[in-house]
Amino acid sequence: MNAPFQSSESGDISATEADAAKQDRPQLKLLIAAPRGFCAGVDRAIEIVERAIERYGAPVYVRHEIVHNKYVVESLMAQGAVFVEELDEVPDDAPVVFSAHGVPKSVPAEAERRKLLYVDATCPLVSKVHRQAERQIEKGQHIIFVGHAGHPEVIGTMGQVDEGQMTLVETVEDVETLDFSTEDNLSYLTQTTLSVDDTAEIIAALEARYPQIVGPKAEDICYATSNRQAAVKQIAPDADLVLVIGAPNSSNSLRLVEVSERCGTPARLIQRASEIDPAWLEGVNTIGLTAGASAPELLVREVVRKLAEWRKVEEQTIMAAEEKMVFKLPRQLVQ
Repeated sequence: MNAPFQSSESGDISATEADAAKQDRPQLKLLIAAPRGFCAGVDRAIEIVERAIERYGAPVYVRHEIVHNKYVVESLMAQGAVFVEELDEVPDDAPVVFSAHGVPKSVPAEAERRKLLYVDATCPLVSKVHRQAERQIEKGQHIIFVGHAGHPEVIGTMGQVDEGQMTLVETVEDVETLDFSTEDNLSYLTQTTLSVDDTAEIIAALEARYPQIVGPKAEDICYATSNRQAAVKQIAPDADLVLVIGAPNSSNSLRLVEVSERCGTPARLIQRASEIDPAWLEGVNTIGLTAGASAPELLVREVVRKLAEWRKVEEQTIMAAEEKMVFKLPRQLVQ
């Protein structure tokens, strides 16, 4: 327990003086983006791991981080989840969960060959892209996939088709280097967590170069990614600094930083409140705050409390969209 405040005569400040000092803190306006944080796919993936542990008992193995957030991963580890990179790290008698980002077809095929008990936590919106890829290949189309090389979702989606049937592009410049002709049967798909604006530019470049290219019936960038970017576009112009809570390997969180900077407002990606440098607040009167789709709300409140240690915080929520999406759990966990 903390020692009580000493009297001012002893050289220490009194409780009254401490309260007065708090009241003298400079004002900080905090614009909190909505929606922010967990999306339906992340909620579902986390619940899948928790229910698998409850049903099958610990340990439950998870191939790759279930979602890109250290706090979430460590919380699930404390409950009995064991995170691995490949199936060969999973014992034959242990259940395994596939991450929300999706996996190549070879992964469930290997799990079935080994007769592993597995649960697929792939986000349904990522699974939709996988099905689109299969349909486009059935039509004899070569797929141009817009995404970030090495991201688990990209690896999983490209792994839905045979090697050579899909070509990855990351930028408009990549489109210029493609060697297809205007006679080739082409289609395109995109990663679900990309920048809405950047992706629109790349698709425009594809359509300009290949007028015959066919896109999906609806855009692949998921509703949560679009909504969180739209919310940042609302708060960034009125902020001196935007804080984005998310992991450095979280695509959708990195895009939120980029969106703010495109609006002309500097942004910083943080995982926890402890990473905030008080020097960042110098000359700052208004901060925008948001969280990537893998970051829980309790981390947002943690940041608010940390800022309140230095400044008198006035919170305002800026609503860009209302989200009511809910995804069903796999049948094997609800029966």
